Amino acid sequence: MADISVIDGPVPVVVLILGAFALLILLARRGRTAIVTLAVAVAVAVVTFLGLNWLLTRGLSLFPETLPTVVLFWISLGAGAVVLAVGNLVGTAAGRKVLAICSGVAVLLAAGSQINIYFAEYPTFGALAGSTGDVSPLTGSVQRPSANAATPVVDRWTGPATGTSQVLTTPIPGTVSGFTGRDAYIYLPAAYFDPSPPLLPVLVLVSGQPGGPQDWIVSGNLQTQMDQFAAANAGLAPVVVVVDPNGPNDTITMCMDSNVAKADTYLSQDVPNWITSELGVDSNHAHWAFGGFSYGGTCAIQMATRHSQLYPSFIDISGEREPAISADRTQTIQTAFGGDTAAFDALTPLTLLSQRRYPDVWGFFAVGANDGEFLPAMNEVSAAAQKAGMTVHTETVPGQGHSWAVPEAAILPALRWLGPRLGLTRASS
Repeated sequence: MADISVIDGPVPVVVLILGAFALLILLARRGRTAIVTLAVAVAVAVVTFLGLNWLLTRGLSLFPETLPTVVLFWISLGAGAVVLAVGNLVGTAAGRKVLAICSGVAVLLAAGSQINIYFAEYPTFGALAGSTGDVSPLTGSVQRPSANAATPVVDRWTGPATGTSQVLTTPIPGTVSGFTGRDAYIYLPAAYFDPSPPLLPVLVLVSGQPGGPQDWIVSGNLQTQMDQFAAANAGLAPVVVVVDPNGPNDTITMCMDSNVAKADTYLSQDVPNWITSELGVDSNHAHWAFGGFSYGGTCAIQMATRHSQLYPSFIDISGEREPAISADRTQTIQTAFGGDTAAFDALTPLTLLSQRRYPDVWGFFAVGANDGEFLPAMNEVSAAAQKAGMTVHTETVPGQGHSWAVPEAAILPALRWLGPRLGLTRASS
């Protein structure tokens, strides 16, 4: 049951049909009250459609980006259905009231289902229930040291790997930064548990916002994706550490050191220091990469432009044009830097790319082909990266918007492209 998809197959179709039928039930009334209710429902739906983005991005400053049109449509439909359901409670018999409540819930479920299909946030019933699958806590540190590997792991590994991969969870303390993040999730490939384990490269990942590290495990299907890469490469895959730069309240830190938090110090000192001391990996940062989706994609190029010696390879999937707390840039700068625009600008990727050269940095960019807001951002940032001397690869995922389907489709191509950089594969001749 937990593995049944709620974004593909029969389940979302059935939910949508039931929701449509329920909406017809809510509309199937006559009389003055029914007409007034319908008028109010339409008005609420229209106001929601036209005003919700302003409210979320400008009025309340909850999100820096607007919601896609299709998502707005389903939210507006749900809002109108609530009004219809309430109107059906006025002057009706008990049976009609029960039917109205059930119908309203059915429409809301159908709308929620369609929104989830767009974002692909919860792909299965298990994900909806909050399950992260077979994840265990990391107990103690690995009984082998990290070391700087001068040669690629593909030249040191005979393979293939036996056994299975594991996903573990553990806190990563903010020893230097003082920052407290939510527990990290760690993917360890089967080769990691070999009797003669190789020193493996490292990929650090960050999720979108709102969200948390578990999203890469649940929505991004990380373990399956990495296992597929390992299966195609004699058991080799990176050690993947999914970290949280936003903390338990999901505060937008922008992956910067600012008045909000010392998130940059956490990602550039605490996280790599912990990985090296606790996991027994290849500590040669030439074989490390940083990646992420949406907010995490922005964070990835921030790390590559500010700390290219630590993360000389990056994966920016559906990243923003620049980090942001609010759609109002002035408010972002006021919150994070007390209004000091120069201090903020000095840390943004576009500024750094215009001022510095990065001939030793490789960046993989991907975005949904239907993502009207983030596709132009990718084009602008990737062009600036290439102009600054980076080796750049861009891809668009057909038929997708700002959805977790994009990183699920892009992470394997990204790893294949970066494979020689990480030492996991040999460069094609």
